[in-house]
Amino acid sequence: MPQSSRLQKRQTPALPSRLARLHRRFPRKSKLALYLAVMGPGLIAALAGNDAGGIFTYSQSGADYGYRLLWVLFVITFILALVQEMAARMGAVTQKGLGELIREHYGVGWALFALGVMFMANTATVVAEFAGIAAAGEIFSLSKYLTVPLSALIMWLLVTRGPFRLVERIFLGICLVQLTYVLAAFRAVDQLPAHLGWAHIMRATVTPQFSTNPKFILDTIAVIGTTVTPYMQFFLQSNIVDKGIRIEEYRYQKADVYLGVIVGNTITFFIIVCTAATLHLQGLHIESAKEAALALSGPLGHIGTTLFASGLVAASLLAAAVLPLSTAYTYCEAFGWEIGLKRSVKEAPMFYGLFTATMIFGAAVVLLPRVPLVTVALLSQDVNGILLPVVLVFMLKLINEPRIMGQYVNKRSQNFFAWSTVVILTVLTLILVIKSFLPNQ
Repeated sequence: MPQSSRLQKRQTPALPSRLARLHRRFPRKSKLALYLAVMGPGLIAALAGNDAGGIFTYSQSGADYGYRLLWVLFVITFILALVQEMAARMGAVTQKGLGELIREHYGVGWALFALGVMFMANTATVVAEFAGIAAAGEIFSLSKYLTVPLSALIMWLLVTRGPFRLVERIFLGICLVQLTYVLAAFRAVDQLPAHLGWAHIMRATVTPQFSTNPKFILDTIAVIGTTVTPYMQFFLQSNIVDKGIRIEEYRYQKADVYLGVIVGNTITFFIIVCTAATLHLQGLHIESAKEAALALSGPLGHIGTTLFASGLVAASLLAAAVLPLSTAYTYCEAFGWEIGLKRSVKEAPMFYGLFTATMIFGAAVVLLPRVPLVTVALLSQDVNGILLPVVLVFMLKLINEPRIMGQYVNKRSQNFFAWSTVVILTVLTLILVIKSFLPNQ
């Protein structure tokens, strides 16, 4: 089939039969049924951000700085909601993914540049996911040569063989396992003296603290980069298009996006609190997931180890599937190849081929001898934070173009906060580079 025909087919998707049936079956006031029909992309995208690299980053932030970076998380939660809403709105209005929009409106050259940025961020992060699976297995003395290939095979079979709705429901079920970090945090804080309890934590959350120390700056960038990741935006927008959500249903999808942000960053908050309330107070710096889990077993007992490992496995499995999907969506959109989980492997060979290749590469790197798993995971988040402004610039240029978005362009307030994020991240990166070359300045 010619490329133009494939593009035309994707631009005019039919209203999903499930959503159409709900429109006919339920009265206008039955909003819950319609919300449940569109629920998924926002929650999955936000919670996939709490991946292995994210958990390592948040755990190490809590262990190294206590509650000093909670205020960054508080601020970035609003930015995440803003950026995710932009991606979802573009998908619902245009029925096109971000990669396709960049190619159509800025040409192949800029599309290849954006794809290169996304590829670097995704490749680093997908390796981190399998590093997380390997690290979680090591907590229970399981070899990575067993856990990594087995996990990759399970997620590959789920995505390539499972029906779309089943895949989405399993992804949502995996998300719920991350609630184990909430339980661990409450158990940890309950054992603290009263003056170090929740009132102290809440004050730290809204009290900005900063340092020009290069490591602090890099860790701040990492927290931002793992909370608002480049791949999230590509995946969310493409998944909304794949699901066939139109602007008429967008108010329900927006609720899904905001719920995902709230749930995802609430879990993030408790991950930092958990390690700050335990490891930081003990003066411990963690170098591996096993160290973190075993350190938590002191104040929390064996349940601390189990909760940490369970959350790490769930987060890694979810992102190990979402990241390769993000890569496959973006490249297939940009080049006009057939895409979507609703299509079979025969109907979309390039889509599933890219998904498979990305997953195999990530697993293979982790299986190499003497790979520093935590270092790989943490570096992936630094890469995400440094490359995020590039993706945001493309999004902001596209979403403010009336020819593309019509009446659904950004408001001034949305542009102000989004561009401020770009500027702040760019400045932080420049400071980091300067401090790295001039450490005594």
